[in-house]
Amino acid sequence: MKLVHNWRFNNLRGDVFGGITAGIVALPLALAFGVQSGAGPVAGLYGAIVLGIFAATFGGTSSQVSGPTGPMTVVAALVVIKAIEEYGSLEAGMGFIICIFLLAGVVQILFGVLKLGTYIKYIPYPVVSGFMSGIGGIIILLQIYPFFGQTSPKKVLDVITNIVDVIPIINWEAMIIASSTIAIIYLFPKITKAIPSTLVALISMTIVTTFIGLEVPVIGTIPSSLPELKIGAIASIHTSDITLIIELALTLALLGAIDSLLTSVIADNITKTKHHSNRELVGQGIGNIMASCIGGLPGAGATMRTLVNVNAGGQTPLSGVIHGVLLLAILLGLGNYAQVIPIPVLAGILITVGVGIIDYKGFRHIKSVPRTDAVVMLIVLGMTMFVDLIQAVAVGLILSSILFMKQMSDQLGSEVKVLPIKENCRQWWKENIPDSIADKIYVKHFPGPIFFGFAPALQAMAESLPDIRVVIFRMMNVPNIDQTGLYALEEVVLSLEKRNIAVVITGLQKQPYRMLQRINMVPGLIPENYIFDEIEDCIQWLREELRQSAGGEEAFFDMIGNKAPVKSPLKYRM
Repeated sequence: MKLVHNWRFNNLRGDVFGGITAGIVALPLALAFGVQSGAGPVAGLYGAIVLGIFAATFGGTSSQVSGPTGPMTVVAALVVIKAIEEYGSLEAGMGFIICIFLLAGVVQILFGVLKLGTYIKYIPYPVVSGFMSGIGGIIILLQIYPFFGQTSPKKVLDVITNIVDVIPIINWEAMIIASSTIAIIYLFPKITKAIPSTLVALISMTIVTTFIGLEVPVIGTIPSSLPELKIGAIASIHTSDITLIIELALTLALLGAIDSLLTSVIADNITKTKHHSNRELVGQGIGNIMASCIGGLPGAGATMRTLVNVNAGGQTPLSGVIHGVLLLAILLGLGNYAQVIPIPVLAGILITVGVGIIDYKGFRHIKSVPRTDAVVMLIVLGMTMFVDLIQAVAVGLILSSILFMKQMSDQLGSEVKVLPIKENCRQWWKENIPDSIADKIYVKHFPGPIFFGFAPALQAMAESLPDIRVVIFRMMNVPNIDQTGLYALEEVVLSLEKRNIAVVITGLQKQPYRMLQRINMVPGLIPENYIFDEIEDCIQWLREELRQSAGGEEAFFDMIGNKAPVKSPLKYRM
């Protein structure tokens, strides 16, 4: 796997302008995500700087800009809460936090090395929709208290159950500043889109608050120097926390992979390019490892910043690197000024982020899509907000898989029709097989793979067969068969043979044939000479057997049912 892009400088002007624009947009978001995580605004800035540079350098999406995102910040906030609970303070729990962030990056690299990136696209839309809407809901709810100038509870349930407590202590000045921030973000683009509205809101509301002297909470001290390595803090973690560390790291890694690759797909659609999923995961992993080493927030491909970059002319990884370098320059040059940024301003910015994450398309079509998809989306949404992020995705995937199997089984079951041979092979049976015999020979078409979801329909088919003597399984449309389907087919053959019904197969493909041989269904239950390439070969064989049978029709069926040797078998040819 190639880890570094072929750097091209044929779009230098566009990449520089795209990177600068993306960096300006990223600044208020990085600070806001840092505050929401509980690790502090500088943690968000460190994460945006390092991840932006390293993910662009080693990733697989040319125009993607990476940094802390809403979904990743929600999990990062959970990590910070757990660290404070386990170690007593943020400083004491820094090793716990860094270990989780670093391990998440390692897992993402493993995802890429093991080429799991290509499988992310198979996550059903209802799961992604419910998950992203749940993340948006979490972000909005956790900003209600800061919107009113108060410190927010750390859990969504606590916000909801204690929401009435904030009414008597509303800071009206904070509410006005937060409301004005939201208004600017939504209204300023109607005037011009040349300047990012989030940046306008951040600067203008900070100036207003400072010069008027409003009594609202502010960010506070931000370091304005290069960050220090904090990797040594890992030595302070408790061995009893290993399981929790692994669980949270896997959550971050999976969420970051989904978040990044969804953004990569969006970037592909706009730029008409093709990203490299597995390399993107490796790049994100490297970026998150490097960010964790200096106490930065983990992140992923950021949709809004990527779109801003592309629209401003960014096309190559250079734009992502420039975005990170710009943020570093801002940190070193303007860090002292950032400490007066009001928390309500950041709350207003985050509320608009949460609103933007919610999947309104999924809600608009909730009455139009299949009811099962709507149920999965709502369950995932509820579990994301009130239970656990990784459990929400896991339950959504399991439910979607079970419902898919049910739908496929119902569909295949409706196609399980076993008809007399004269209704399946009209051009052959008349001239080769008399009606009296044809009525005892039925044909079963298999419409697709024989897998675990098809097993019940297959068994139901065998039980519904009428009084016949031979059944022909036409399997030209069966490319593969899994273990459950194999055993179900074996049970069907056994049950048919107990009823003295012979089973003949036509059109058997390579994988099913190997599977039947491995468990000795062939030749143990079905002789090799009962397997044919084409239905025409099978009918010709039946005709020859009938012609050579000296005892009439009953003797003919007995001979086939008893697997008597034949004089001119048409054996299966691989």
